[in-house]
Amino acid sequence: MAKILVSACLLGVECRYKGDSVPCQEIIALKDRHTLIPVCPEQAGGLPTPRIPSERVGDKVISKDGRDVTAEYDKGAKTALYLAKELDVDFAILKANSPSCGKGTIYDGSFTGGKCDGNGVTADLLIQNGIPVFTEEELDKISQAFS
Repeated sequence: MAKILVSACLLGVECRYKGDSVPCQEIIALKDRHTLIPVCPEQAGGLPTPRIPSERVGDKVISKDGRDVTAEYDKGAKTALYLAKELDVDFAILKANSPSCGKGTIYDGSFTGGKCDGNGVTADLLIQNGIPVFTEEELDKISQAFS
């Protein structure tokens, strides 16, 4: 039985910037065989729900209204890392494309829906600390690696 850190929005928690969730039934079903640990780094960093959308621009995270929210994203990432270490998670499943949770591809900072190569702040920190990160778009890799 694995311990899995999961973006709370993928488990049905209405914590995304719009105040909604994107439940993924395949991930929710993992609770029958594994321990799922929900986390919303944006909320953990002190941002409200709903909130103005933000995108990563280099090492900074900027909201659509131009506010620098990097400190909140960094705080949320550190909280997620703390949970992952304290609870000895095996890996994380995070929300694709997110400025916090995205892995491999994130929104490009133009607020036009464009994407670029990169990781979200939380995904980066977890990976740097040796915690494997997957997104909901990589469920096939999860089942191969951890079944």
